[in-house]
Amino acid sequence: MSYGTHKSRQLFERALASLVEGGSSPSRGPANYGDYPVFIERGAGAHIWDADGNKYLDWMMAYGALPLGHAHPSVVQAIIDVASGGTLFAAATEIEVEVAEMLRAMIPGAERVRFANTGTEAVMAAIRLARGFTGRPKFIKFEGHYHGWYDDFLVNAHPQPVASLGHPHDPVKVADSSGLNRRALEDTVVVPWNDPDAVERALDSNRGQIAAILSEPIMANMGVIPPAPGYLAGLRKLATGHGALLILDETVTGFRIAPGGCQQHYGVTADLATFGKALGAGLPVAAITGRAEIMNGFAWGGVLHYGTQNASRIGLAAARASLRELQRDKGAVFAHLWRIGEQLAAGLNTVFSETGTRAIAQGVGPMMQILFTGRPAIHNYREFCAYVDRGKYRRLALALFEHGVYMSPSAALHSVSSVAHTEEDVAFTAGAMRKVLSDGGF
Repeated sequence: MSYGTHKSRQLFERALASLVEGGSSPSRGPANYGDYPVFIERGAGAHIWDADGNKYLDWMMAYGALPLGHAHPSVVQAIIDVASGGTLFAAATEIEVEVAEMLRAMIPGAERVRFANTGTEAVMAAIRLARGFTGRPKFIKFEGHYHGWYDDFLVNAHPQPVASLGHPHDPVKVADSSGLNRRALEDTVVVPWNDPDAVERALDSNRGQIAAILSEPIMANMGVIPPAPGYLAGLRKLATGHGALLILDETVTGFRIAPGGCQQHYGVTADLATFGKALGAGLPVAAITGRAEIMNGFAWGGVLHYGTQNASRIGLAAARASLRELQRDKGAVFAHLWRIGEQLAAGLNTVFSETGTRAIAQGVGPMMQILFTGRPAIHNYREFCAYVDRGKYRRLALALFEHGVYMSPSAALHSVSSVAHTEEDVAFTAGAMRKVLSDGGF
């Protein structure tokens, strides 16, 4: 059976009459997928099927929201059981307490928990809380880190020509959107990542004004760029020394790297941490966790944080079921996630070497991205912008579709392993990659 996406094309043409760019997020539209995206109809385990009946091995996993894979039986049954008793009460529920207790037990430094709906919302609330607690207006935001689409941190989060970024000692703020509040970025201090001296300079230049250092523990929206050895511990020390809070945004890394996230993996405890994506196992659930002294600022009359959908019982039912699975046998599933992720990166690097392809598979355990570059590694945002061929990667990802492998076509995103992936899936992907590269053009 030859590969075809006729129905997806028809659906996209139909969607254009009702949806901007034919979808609800630019990352799902022509900017990444070319003329039109494939429309996905269902998923099971490590696979998805599109409207034309094409089957794909899925390495995107809803941008990392599905550590257990698609339609995991425990999660599906939990949703059915809870939904049959009502979808939303917007009132106190026992499951809210139960999941919060689970998070406190799993996450370092999570003395208190506040639920939200998305990673963007969680980081918005964390920044407001940091400002309220410290009485300071500014925060440090790193080049290449994406924390959602809120005005205050929607800056230097997407690839740009390096010439537009200014000197690393004084980065130019490049807003990622029109329509931002014209004063929104005044208190946002942009700093290169993986450069502790740059952070110290920024703290010294804004002494007594920095409420928080906000960082992804692994740069996960510019491919996958790990922190340099000791870098996160250095941020912890600098924040403490200057009376600022350390906020780790684990929207992407939470419940993927370790049961307690990157705080557990790297041995660094933040003052506040935010979670999303994998927490809800496919449903919109997010959380802010941290020190009780700080988190109690959310109490009535302090730092305002509302939300009718906060702690949705269906979302928390999915979260509870997923967290139970992830904690089985003392979190043994994370060893599987790491093994599959590392085997995938190693297998692809072998293919690149044997085919003479100027590309690397760079990652951290369950997270991996293919970077078309002649360099042995990419260490920061500026290197990504200067040395990674994003167009070539997109052509590769779209070519892999025809061989039954689904990876995000955006070079700034990444692939993830799940509980459902197997060593056979790794071999299948390496074989598909070899076929695509043998066709030339890469």
